[in-house]
Amino acid sequence: MVLVLVLGTAASSISVAQTAGAAPGRATGSLPSLGDNSELSAAAERRIGDRIAVSIYRDPDYVDDPVLVDYLQGIWQPLMAAARARGELPAELDERFAWELFLIRDRSINAFALPGGYFGVHLGLIGTVGSADELAAVLAHEMSHVTQRHISRLMTQQSRQAPWMIAAMILGVLAANKNPNAGSAAIVGGQALAAQGQLNFSRDMEREADRVGFGVMEGAGYASRGVSGMFEKLQQANRLNDNGSFPYLRSHPLTTERIAEAQARVQLASAAAKPSPEKLAAESRTQQLHAMMAARARILAVPGVDALRTMLAEGQRRAAALPAPQPAAPALSAATVRDAGALYGGAFAAAQLRDFSAARNLLGRLKPLTADTGPAGKAVELLAIEVDLLEGKIPASAASADIGKAGSRAELLLQAKALMAASRAPDVSQALQTWVAVHPRDAMAWQLLAVACGQQNQPVRAIRADAESRAAQLDYAAALDRFKAAQGLMRSSPASADYVEGSIIDTRTRQVESILKEQALEDKVNR
Repeated sequence: MVLVLVLGTAASSISVAQTAGAAPGRATGSLPSLGDNSELSAAAERRIGDRIAVSIYRDPDYVDDPVLVDYLQGIWQPLMAAARARGELPAELDERFAWELFLIRDRSINAFALPGGYFGVHLGLIGTVGSADELAAVLAHEMSHVTQRHISRLMTQQSRQAPWMIAAMILGVLAANKNPNAGSAAIVGGQALAAQGQLNFSRDMEREADRVGFGVMEGAGYASRGVSGMFEKLQQANRLNDNGSFPYLRSHPLTTERIAEAQARVQLASAAAKPSPEKLAAESRTQQLHAMMAARARILAVPGVDALRTMLAEGQRRAAALPAPQPAAPALSAATVRDAGALYGGAFAAAQLRDFSAARNLLGRLKPLTADTGPAGKAVELLAIEVDLLEGKIPASAASADIGKAGSRAELLLQAKALMAASRAPDVSQALQTWVAVHPRDAMAWQLLAVACGQQNQPVRAIRADAESRAAQLDYAAALDRFKAAQGLMRSSPASADYVEGSIIDTRTRQVESILKEQALEDKVNR
């Protein structure tokens, strides 16, 4: 089921989504796991997660922002690697589950996990946490609920309920987070009572997720103080956001026992490891990038014109107060970190307000602060491209950019947009074809490839890329329509036929038809 973390409405509720899956838990150190008493297979849990994910993709509050997604992936992938190294992530789950992150346009401090390894992160969480370590603490806890099969165990406890009924209740819970009326309509009568048991993790499961998540986070190299910092924010958010509504959405409260256990782990970890000067310097640069990404998340959450103007004014105030450039230091000062976040936020806010002159002025003041800080400097370069594209200008970098050397997804996709604005669609097509061959689930890359093919008068390839973008978001019915449209175009216009592409389209059509038939059969069986 959904294990909605409900960081905001239920401090420890890192868990609506947790109600759906389960695989063998792994022992960590000398402490045993709770064991796996689930009856739901990993494949069945993944199918339930896929069904729920379709609705997430269709939700207007789903956000695919390449810059923020890259930042999250930079935190997520080390956690995944640490979970594998510690034996917390069984090979079957590693292979079968999606392990995919969603960004949700919501200002609440919240995250959730779904069956089958899907995870959602609210923009409000990214914009509120004070460091990458705090964000890693949340993600590691959520991951541990899935790797320890807590969702599946809870579903097993409610085995008399059909899995697809449970999935429907999960969607109702997610709807209630944004629209109480929609949530009430989706979870009514006996379903609401049944959902209560599914949404509440046992205290043992919460403690296990705390313990395993802490070990995973430390194994990935994140500072243990992120846990205590995150608990403080959860407590505050719970006090501010919990108005007593929808009690069935709450999971277990953040107990003093859990807080004490977490603080004890942090104290032990702090005593065991003193960071070196080099590590402190690296942490300061990571903190600078986080300050910039937190500002970006707050703006993408659509805070309103007044909030954007406030961020612009703060950026301009910080820019005016910047001291003269100083010799580069091993570690960035706290003031430099704060200035970078304010200037980045001000520049991005100005672009949203269409004050492009102000945006460029702030970017000009920001560049010296990030010139030697790797990912932060690259983030500034990408924001400059975004500002040009928002204004309708061809970015200056488009004339000489080598998209084949793009070092990240965000760089690839933003360069693709810049090059298409400069009428370099063939270069874009080549680079994106290479990318989607390795990342077939990247819907945005497929969508940009469709545009690039259209600019080159390649309608069949454009329609096929559009179909693949729908399939990447699990909308197989829409994908099938587009694949069939491509087949129809080839039949009606032989001159446009590309027989290699046609063979691929025929194969993909059969594959998608098979998936839809399986889904129809499952629906029939579970009615």
